[in-house]
Amino acid sequence: MRRTTGRNFLFVPGPTNVPDRVQRAMLVAMEDHRSSKFPDLSSSVLSDLKKVFKTTEGQVFIFPSSGTGAWEAALTNTLSPGDKILASRFGQFSHLWVDMAQRLDFDVEVLDVEWGEGVPLEQTEEILRADKNHQIKGILACHNETATGVTSDIAGLRKVMDAANHPALLFVDAVSSLASIDFCMDEWRVDLAVSGSQKGLMLPAGLGILAVSQKALKSMASAKSRRCYFDLADMISANKTGYFPYTPALPMLYGLREALDIIFEEGLEDIFARHHYFAQGVRAAVTQGWELELCAKSPKWYSDTVSAIMVPDGINGAHVIDVAFRRYNLALGAGLSKVAGKLFRIGHLGDLNELMLMGAIAGAEMAMLDVGVKVSPGSGVAAASNYWRSNDPIPKRKVSKEEQFYEAHSTGSVQG
Repeated sequence: MRRTTGRNFLFVPGPTNVPDRVQRAMLVAMEDHRSSKFPDLSSSVLSDLKKVFKTTEGQVFIFPSSGTGAWEAALTNTLSPGDKILASRFGQFSHLWVDMAQRLDFDVEVLDVEWGEGVPLEQTEEILRADKNHQIKGILACHNETATGVTSDIAGLRKVMDAANHPALLFVDAVSSLASIDFCMDEWRVDLAVSGSQKGLMLPAGLGILAVSQKALKSMASAKSRRCYFDLADMISANKTGYFPYTPALPMLYGLREALDIIFEEGLEDIFARHHYFAQGVRAAVTQGWELELCAKSPKWYSDTVSAIMVPDGINGAHVIDVAFRRYNLALGAGLSKVAGKLFRIGHLGDLNELMLMGAIAGAEMAMLDVGVKVSPGSGVAAASNYWRSNDPIPKRKVSKEEQFYEAHSTGSVQG
């Protein structure tokens, strides 16, 4: 029997916790999405999403779908059946994008990489330099692979493409990195950036978000792939006046408006620093406290939004996840495909703080002990605590005697 008292601790790498402000913003009466008022909402979120992608030149599109829909929109609007694509595969989600491209009749050259690493820059450069006739029309890269807790170097990938003087479109999955890990669409000259609502944007799943460069928009003229629901031409026509070609997910758009406000209030750079700070504490718990290994093979691959924790031989990671959920009401991410049963994942992105993460670390630790993982009780919590207390981004200040006196009297702890 699963314990249901108290609040569920949600620490999968998506969907993430939805802030109370965002939940309240979505509690709206239905309205006419063809009214003269609606463009105030739609135009504002489309415009402000560009700031999150860090693009001034690109155009953002919102589909009532998951990120998978945005994957499909990116491919079918810019490529033709039979076009050659180069794709690195190093986790479940990079694999699924490859699978989609193959099912859409593209010629996919798959660069298989050990799970725990990211986009291999040297091998990619070799392949691009050898492609003298520029047969490769697109390059697919997962910025952050949630299955393994790996972040790839997209800036480095752009440098490799430039060094090879290759004109292919650069497609990037930013589903679990956008608004959590720095993403610079214009600086890195990303042509199509895919994301979704349920991770760094702190919303429920339901919006597929796609940012498209001017170069990619021009490629639509020669793209022969069949498309209907995900046709960007229809979106461009309707979005010009602030509308959509079909019924939008209205409450989600109100939630997105509030989520963007929250993001800009904190500031993107502070959000990126906060996620790194939280991730470092989790990594301290894993490597210093529990003395376990991460799936990511070296620090250069470490993700600031999710940590994939390898369990010892003879232990099934799925058992850790099941006990954490049933006994402690804690949701952890599962190992997928090649790493199924070999790890569990702690998502540390979106709306969270140190004490929330402490709950995830403590619950994971108890679940591991329950299934026979030999970790020292309290070791993960202690290691995370030591890191966060030693690296507190909020400046310390001493409390003056006057403040101490006032606080004591205002709480009634000193008798007058």
